[in-house]
Amino acid sequence: MLEIEIDGRKLEVADGSTIMDAANQAGIYVPHFCYHGKLSIAANCRMCLVQVEKAPKPLPACATPVTKGMKVFTHSEQAVTAQKGVMEFLLINHPLDCPICDQGGECQLQDLAVGYGASGSRYEEPKRVVNNKNLGPLISTDMTRCIHCTRCVRFGQEIAGIMELGMIGRGEHSEIIASVGKTVDSELSGNVIDLCPVGALTSKPFRYSARTWELTRRPSVSPHCGLGSNLTVQVKQNRVMRVLPRENEQINECWLSDKDRFSYEGLNSAQRLAKPMIKQNGAWQEVDWQVALEFVANGLRQVRDRHGADQIAALATPHQTLEELYLLQKFVRGAGSNNVDFRLRQSDFSADGSLAGVPWLGMQIADIAQLDRVLVIGSTLRKDHPLLANRLRQAAKKQLQINLLNPVDDDLLMRVANKAIVAPSRLAEALAQVTKAVAQAKGVAFPADMQSAFDGVEVGETAQRIADSLASGKCVAAVLGNLAQHYPAATQLHALAQVLSDLIGAKFGFLGEAANSVGGYVAGATSGAKGLNALQMVVQPRKA
Repeated sequence: MLEIEIDGRKLEVADGSTIMDAANQAGIYVPHFCYHGKLSIAANCRMCLVQVEKAPKPLPACATPVTKGMKVFTHSEQAVTAQKGVMEFLLINHPLDCPICDQGGECQLQDLAVGYGASGSRYEEPKRVVNNKNLGPLISTDMTRCIHCTRCVRFGQEIAGIMELGMIGRGEHSEIIASVGKTVDSELSGNVIDLCPVGALTSKPFRYSARTWELTRRPSVSPHCGLGSNLTVQVKQNRVMRVLPRENEQINECWLSDKDRFSYEGLNSAQRLAKPMIKQNGAWQEVDWQVALEFVANGLRQVRDRHGADQIAALATPHQTLEELYLLQKFVRGAGSNNVDFRLRQSDFSADGSLAGVPWLGMQIADIAQLDRVLVIGSTLRKDHPLLANRLRQAAKKQLQINLLNPVDDDLLMRVANKAIVAPSRLAEALAQVTKAVAQAKGVAFPADMQSAFDGVEVGETAQRIADSLASGKCVAAVLGNLAQHYPAATQLHALAQVLSDLIGAKFGFLGEAANSVGGYVAGATSGAKGLNALQMVVQPRKA
């Protein structure tokens, strides 16, 4: 720890920290545009210039490391003069279109121009104009407003894993562009909208629809993947207008996947049912809720009285809320039936009688950063769990070796140590090869009830490499993805993965399909031993 002084306040900060880190620790705001806590340091906007004792000129707070005994002045006359000078340069070419800019009201440039800008401009020459770029259906561009902070460029390289935006030209001829003839198609692309400190990149679906101060905000959780990303739903006149990330370092950090950010458009689709309907004489008729509820209640009562409660069944989905799942199973069991299930995509239920607990990740989400080895079985990570893929991507830049076992090859935009892409019918055999190779390396016998699964299994070269990688790790995890859970022999995969995890002392878990893949078990929305599971309900149809 180093002792420094900022604006007369003494504090201790870690060696290797920057002045910006120290200021944030002390709760002192330093104006900035290009700096972002999750991105690399660019130091190209110069807005964070501060005065450092004995330094011949102002220094950028975001890029200047602290030294022992350093004295920093963030609001001295020299610092403020430098910051005002940078603001004047930034505003030379910036258009005066705040009244029609979607960023108005939540714009960093607007906010800092109030504190550091002059009331008028000394620049009388024509302002430069930059052509807008087509970045696809999600991101709207007004590139004349761009201040070249390069946050969007760095995000693509460092977080999304693919450089879809870049800068060309020099000086006032600089421009942010996409690759020639291409759009921004990353599954995390919408985050550049949040990152842009001005109105250059805005949301195309939200464009010109509302002002930020007209919106009410409600905290919520994403229903789309097992991560449970924290988000804020913004509403105007009872209509969802926009969805933004809610920062939570333990789960989604400050990011949001595109399916979480933009799927609210489905809420406002003209194809959605707005009122309940009953089919009468072969045609659908709109009715009031009371009529519809009585119709359903009477129908279920008649089925129970005539055919018995066992002829009533209920299907839910893991996208529903915990309360809905709980109430549904209470309702069905209150009617006398145990036929309720939310696992609609599962096809192998043979393990139901022997499982204990619930199939969860097996560790805290933030602990992924500490792993040095991982085996992912049956998951197209970028599509199924975009933000978990990002956590693995960040860990893979440091110490993590990623091993993949999947029927489908996919570019994960990260360094993969080993991958076995096999036919779906050979997935269990491939996992058995890896498990057997680990057991042979450690000289350990298999559990007696699993011995038959390894008879006749010959270890291939790829399986051996994966086994060597896993066996050499100190903090290891094995996870089963969506495809593995929906696999026709899912119980066999589960058992093999459990044996492998026990052999190497790994954390073992599941990548949940939707927000309540775990919550459905907690709410009791499964049939248990007494009722029919989802597959049986389809194979043996009920009366209701």
